[in-house]
Amino acid sequence: MKRISLAIIFVCCTLALSAQDVIRVNYQGAKPTISDFAWAFLSIYVWDEEEDVLDESRNAAKQAWIDYRKGIPLDEGETITVDQKNGYAVYESKYEEDLVRIEMCYWNESDQKHKLFAYNVRCYRNGKYSPGQFDGITFYRYNNATKKMTYCDAPGFEEVFGTEEGAWVSYDLPRTGKDIIYTEWYDNGKKKQKTLKWNGSRFSF
Repeated sequence: MKRISLAIIFVCCTLALSAQDVIRVNYQGAKPTISDFAWAFLSIYVWDEEEDVLDESRNAAKQAWIDYRKGIPLDEGETITVDQKNGYAVYESKYEEDLVRIEMCYWNESDQKHKLFAYNVRCYRNGKYSPGQFDGITFYRYNNATKKMTYCDAPGFEEVFGTEEGAWVSYDLPRTGKDIIYTEWYDNGKKKQKTLKWNGSRFSF
């Protein structure tokens, strides 16, 4: 349990260091797309040399997204998939038995004045969840009027990275549908899944 507790503290600290409170979303047309949200989030990332904190996964996604926007082929093992219709994008980087998967998506809120944007990082080794120091899910709430999104807590649930039983916890963003899949990964190879259902403003089990 000590391993889990220390990991939770460490991840929370690193996510706090890397999060920017307010991000402007620039776009053309009537409304922003997932590409606009993704680029707004990734483009503002700069390595903090003073703190000496480099989020390798986000930096890699940013560099890949720059190439993607320019129409330049990505490095070997890298892919970017953008589903504009469903408001979903994913960056993947594969090397030997390791996989980094970074998902981004957004939801239209029921008040028709806001959207919820999520950025989610998961690392795998040999097909099993193997979290790195920057794994986790981050939320921003976008205001249609100001064209800015503001960092916010997970709406409707408490984000956790591990359980009291010693399992790691990961989250899967929806490419289809609106719900998030919550997964507990145990050392014995077993896993348990739950669904975080979206009601137009928040999630709940």
